Amino acid sequence: MTETTVNADPAELAKFSELAHRWWDPESEFRPLHQINPLRLEWIQSCQPLAGKNILDVGCGGGILSDAMALKGARVLGIDLASKALRVAQLHALEAQTANVEYREVSVEALAAQRPGTFDGVTCMEMLEHVPDPASVVQACARLVKPGGWVFFSTINRNPKSFLFAIVGAEYMLNLLPRGTHEYLKFIRPSELAGYARIAGLQLMHTRGVEYNPITRRYFLSGNTSVNYMLATQRA
Repeated sequence: MTETTVNADPAELAKFSELAHRWWDPESEFRPLHQINPLRLEWIQSCQPLAGKNILDVGCGGGILSDAMALKGARVLGIDLASKALRVAQLHALEAQTANVEYREVSVEALAAQRPGTFDGVTCMEMLEHVPDPASVVQACARLVKPGGWVFFSTINRNPKSFLFAIVGAEYMLNLLPRGTHEYLKFIRPSELAGYARIAGLQLMHTRGVEYNPITRRYFLSGNTSVNYMLATQRA
């Protein structure tokens, strides 16, 4: 990435901006995010207790995870390039009177140039599969975290099963997500993401899968990373 290039797809930003006003409606298109948020929050906490920590949430959207981490006692900065989603996040923080959370419209690469080694932890959830250069995001996240700090990623595996479950099933059969939310070729295999992390100086510590039961309509964590998965990494 060059300094003048923004690692973002305008069509992706427009897609999420159109839905921004529905971000905090738990029965909206963002219902899956609301349902998995307690699961990923607990998992993050199990790796790195959040109280008193400076945390960066990359691709924060409407602030669902940022807000939750602040309520656990972290000082949170959420960043995104979707202006409408950020305004929704800021408004929610004001209405809910959530302390210790702020939001900025800035790319992770630009912030890494401004504030390297600043944060105790970095989260980058459901974002890598929406950018042109995910390796650049991973590199920037690694630059932003302090030595010994944790960086958490979540994304979607790339294989026939993930195409069937994450696109055909979730978008067209179960209507869990708006059609066109994901592009199969942008999905990232765990080995690829682990490679990006290793090149960036991050050590892979833990891996978890996120699964959905269509009968109970609930998400749960497992060891199965064939579709949705999360990686916990630590900077040396």
